[in-house]
Amino acid sequence: MKKKLAILTCLLAFGFSAMAQAVPQVIPALQEWEGKKGRLVLSETGRIVLDPASAEALQDAASVLAEDLKTMFGMEYVTVTGKAKAGDIHLTINDSDSEYGEESYRLKVASNVSISAPAAKGAFWGTRTLLQMLHNQPEGLQKGEALDYPLYENRGFMIDTGRKFFTLEYLKQYVKIMSFYKMNVLQVHLNDNGFVQFFDNDWNKTYAAFRLESDSFPGLTAKDGSYTKDEFRQFQKDAARYGITVIPEIDVPAHSLAFTHYNPELAADNKAYGMDHLDLYKKEVYDFLDTLFAEYIGGDDPVFVGPYVHIGTDEYNRKEAEQFRHFTNYYINYIKKFGKTPVIWGSLDVMQGKTEVDLDGCYVNAWNYDWMNIQSALNQGAKVFNFCDAFLYIVPGANYYYDFLDYRMLYEKWSAGMMHKGETADADTPGFMGSMFAVWNDHVGNGISQQDVHYRTFPALQLMSDKLWKGNNAESVPYGQFEALCKTTPEAPGINMLAKVEGKVEVTQAGTPVSLDGSSAVCTPVAEIGYPYSVEFSICPDAKPAVDAVLFQGPNAEFITNWENTGKFAFRRDGYEFVFHNYRLPAGEWTKIRVEGDADGTSLYVNGELAERLEGRIREVYNRTYNRKDRMFYHETLVFPLQQIGDGHMGFKGQISDVVAEQK
Repeated sequence: MKKKLAILTCLLAFGFSAMAQAVPQVIPALQEWEGKKGRLVLSETGRIVLDPASAEALQDAASVLAEDLKTMFGMEYVTVTGKAKAGDIHLTINDSDSEYGEESYRLKVASNVSISAPAAKGAFWGTRTLLQMLHNQPEGLQKGEALDYPLYENRGFMIDTGRKFFTLEYLKQYVKIMSFYKMNVLQVHLNDNGFVQFFDNDWNKTYAAFRLESDSFPGLTAKDGSYTKDEFRQFQKDAARYGITVIPEIDVPAHSLAFTHYNPELAADNKAYGMDHLDLYKKEVYDFLDTLFAEYIGGDDPVFVGPYVHIGTDEYNRKEAEQFRHFTNYYINYIKKFGKTPVIWGSLDVMQGKTEVDLDGCYVNAWNYDWMNIQSALNQGAKVFNFCDAFLYIVPGANYYYDFLDYRMLYEKWSAGMMHKGETADADTPGFMGSMFAVWNDHVGNGISQQDVHYRTFPALQLMSDKLWKGNNAESVPYGQFEALCKTTPEAPGINMLAKVEGKVEVTQAGTPVSLDGSSAVCTPVAEIGYPYSVEFSICPDAKPAVDAVLFQGPNAEFITNWENTGKFAFRRDGYEFVFHNYRLPAGEWTKIRVEGDADGTSLYVNGELAERLEGRIREVYNRTYNRKDRMFYHETLVFPLQQIGDGHMGFKGQISDVVAEQK
């Protein structure tokens, strides 16, 4: 498969030259395309026809495709088995392209659409391409034939749910987004803790969370957000239906404050290491972790469904390298006993010693060139993901890693095997599996929202999708053209986490006030509006206004009037509350309000004048460990909620008129 890339000609590349204008614009770009004359317009109703010999294997792909055609285009397609006719979508499995791997597929647009592949996974990826083609070619599908396959086997994203909780619904939506862009690995970081300096330099006060239900250790599971074992198990099974392998991660023996909060006896006796370090010499630690891992990987229907289990093993105190190596090797072997493939963070170049760590059959996240680079891990027998922090780490608002990845640099100059000291692997390097990017939520309590995280990770995912499937494509498609395509390509069928709204929307009928009595609500056609936006309305509270009254609410936030009976506006989302302290809304009279929001903050305008901008709040703390001052930068942002005006229990009392929302 990989050898074929060397013989591709410029005429087959995804480009915008005169001869290549008919190449379908999709993300990731197609490897090969041969255009034909004419277009195919699929009807509003039709058939997805499965080849009888492979119908059972393709049933899931067909079912998801039918759902997505309905969601994206209102097309009603039924799944049948038999022989394809003109206007059908035909799915089949055959071995004709098996040399390109199980994720490859061949898509033909002629009198019908035909997708063939060596395996069901490849056929499913072909349906993702078809959906993007339908979106980008509303005048009809360009006739022709694509042969498509990934350059790298593993194309992934890691999300830190330990420091910031992400709802299961958020993770489910991300599976669909990743799938739409043919990304196939989602690593879920299930435990971690904040930095002690932001919690009065007191480990007992420092935030820590473990996100899974545990029967073995009642009370271990975080109370501010967690997943039950049943729902997490089902989530992984559902993800597999979309072509996504979930790698669950329990991070030990550092980053383990959630476990030492639960049982302080597990913490390292050497207090210089910090309470987030497990004691590598105590039998109690091994007994605890043996039981914890077995709870999730043991039994006939394990909680960790897929083949991979991540055991952490990063950033432990360097003075304990020898015992750290013993610990790492112990849990690599322990995970293998359950028939699972262990995954670890690359640390062994720093944590050197005489104790052997057998990496054969193990996967390594090569996250930092010095701690353990790609070639070092390969030399020790591991399979490797490039996870390089110098290029691929997003840490919102931290100022020491990226807030937003350097998209242009990555697109034009980076390749999947490149770490900060140079390119160390390519698609033909044995054992090199691909790359992943990560979002870390280091600064617990900084106000970042789920949607703020998505605002950062979604464009990164689009970029990484293209780099890991297609490869280096900048010579054929300049960055500006790729960026434009990214902005017009949907997140996924039925997914709008960016809360895009087309143009100016009259949320309520112009000139007609809506009266609310505190226990009533009005639904609107717009759920929410994302950055950058403005929302305008006129408002007249009752002479005796309701306290903490919900004026607007949506799927992710509430906008409040008369906060704590002060007349102030406020908003709530993701467990945070933000208040506009500089203005008090008068009761019994009409006032013109405008709220503007972007990725940096939220502004309140009153009668055309800026009353307050929520942005730039900083908290400075003393870091006792390093004898310095550290800063936390707060995110006072709001994706504005519009799904409902008022509330049945805690609603606004008064009148509101001329609600208009506009995305800029």
